[in-house]
Amino acid sequence: MQFVAFERAKQGTGASRRLRNTGRAPGIVFGGEAAASLIELDHNALWHALKKETFHASILDMEIAGSVQKVLLRDVQYHPYKPQVLHVDFQRVDEKTRLHKKVPLHFINGESSPAVKEDKCVINHVMTEIEIECLATQLPEHITVDLGAVVKGSTVHTGDIKLDKNVKLVMHGRKNLTVATVVEPVTEVIAAPVVVVEDKKGKKKK
Repeated sequence: MQFVAFERAKQGTGASRRLRNTGRAPGIVFGGEAAASLIELDHNALWHALKKETFHASILDMEIAGSVQKVLLRDVQYHPYKPQVLHVDFQRVDEKTRLHKKVPLHFINGESSPAVKEDKCVINHVMTEIEIECLATQLPEHITVDLGAVVKGSTVHTGDIKLDKNVKLVMHGRKNLTVATVVEPVTEVIAAPVVVVEDKKGKKKK
């Protein structure tokens, strides 16, 4: 995915505020052998790009000053209540750059699993993203979790996720976290109707 950035000369709170008033968003690009550079981007184009999953979890081509640099989105600061990007950070990467990055989980085949198809269960996605470690050139846009074999009463853990041999999960000391659970259907209990009769004296009895 490619986007256009422009070199930015001024920095500081006042300069950034004036920049936002002109429809631009301030940012920075760092990493690699070059020094960190101040950049600015068209706010509307950036806003729409940020709605795309690939913009957050893939290597991007940043066109700036007539050249293209490989970068990765590292941080976005949003206004607390306005639909506005306050600042954005990118990291330069190459084939030697090793990354720790959170990527989204894509769940497939849940509807055709025995748990759902036969036992009418519901699959609850406990995790929506996971942190991995890999070379920048091997960064996957997402991790696929195949739910086709899950059955009633089962749980899917991080140890069940199949990864490329060059990609590792980053667990921060935790082990085999829950990724998805199978929720059994609730059986509705219908109470028997209560029959009221009257005895000879007119008193009601159940």
